[in-house]
Amino acid sequence: MRHFGHIPATARAALFHREPCEFGADSPVHVLAAALGATLYSPATRPRLADDVMKQVRRGVVSMVLCLEDSIDDRDVAGAEENLVRQFADLEQRDGEPPLLFIRVREAGQISDLVRRLGPSVRLLSGFVLPKFTEERGGAFMEALTVAENMCGRRLFAMPVLESPELLHLETRRETLAGIGRTVDKYRDRVLALRLGVTDFCSAYGLRRSPDMTAYDVQIVAGVIADVVNVLGRSDGTGFTITGPVWEYFRLQERIFKPQLRRSPFTEQRADELRTALIEHDLDGLLREIELDRANGLLGKTCIHPSHVLPVHALSVVSHEEYSDAQDILRPDRDGGGVLRSAYTNKMNEVKPHRAWAERTLQRAEVFGVAKEDVGFVELLAAGLVK
Repeated sequence: MRHFGHIPATARAALFHREPCEFGADSPVHVLAAALGATLYSPATRPRLADDVMKQVRRGVVSMVLCLEDSIDDRDVAGAEENLVRQFADLEQRDGEPPLLFIRVREAGQISDLVRRLGPSVRLLSGFVLPKFTEERGGAFMEALTVAENMCGRRLFAMPVLESPELLHLETRRETLAGIGRTVDKYRDRVLALRLGVTDFCSAYGLRRSPDMTAYDVQIVAGVIADVVNVLGRSDGTGFTITGPVWEYFRLQERIFKPQLRRSPFTEQRADELRTALIEHDLDGLLREIELDRANGLLGKTCIHPSHVLPVHALSVVSHEEYSDAQDILRPDRDGGGVLRSAYTNKMNEVKPHRAWAERTLQRAEVFGVAKEDVGFVELLAAGLVK
């Protein structure tokens, strides 16, 4: 699979200076962690879940979480587990490659039980999402994952969700973060990414951000995000990929764009219309939050609606300017440091301070591609929406 792989090769060639790479469940950890993109959540109770999964592949989704936790009623857990087993068996019989699939469990005991019940279709499973992850809960989760790996004979990843009140409360945050750090470091080769449960953070104080506010406008949440990145997202080799929080609002429907897209979406007038439609349908806040995610060290995003996926992916593509700067900074003859003017002549690139940024940018370029010099977000979004 690859990002923007759902659009024709000719369209990709027109958009990208460097196309996104191909990757799969067996790719190196650093590639998969960067490639997660917009991870779409779906309740495991959906009766046509296999159909839903393959439909989202055709829309450009590359990672999904099938949820047994907060998205379903406590009384539905047993039925949802049975449904998951049936739907995985259905998916195994279908043509076409599903996205990276993860199951969000409630308790550690579900992990080995589900792997056993999935049988041969476990080959479609990439791992588990582990809720309310702390040192105390995390150890049991990771041990269960190890047992499950041995049972099925394949690599399974963990994506811990950082969302517990102990992490939010100031008096317990430092030690909670340290404990999480010890746990994920012990199982580093199995931790694909860390996810932020901002909805749970807000819940602890009875808060909910409006559609014109980002997570970073809620100061108590922004403080936790900053501390998580500070401790667990460092670029010195000790850090992990940390994904952006969920965006809760959706009213956008693709049909809004269809008349515009049939009438040459790449003209300036159509680009303005597309931007206006995005703003009018509550995605202005999402776009700002995606930009702030990256500015604060996060990559990828938890999504609960398909309309969020393409904006996340379009804004994850590396611009030609970013790519040019990153390549200049990482030139072999610049190992000694120094300062150089950007090829775009609009900034100074300091080789040593900007090296870690450049390395992360080229990693993102590998999986999301590099846009051509005259291609921006609107063109990428419009191309992704065309059927």
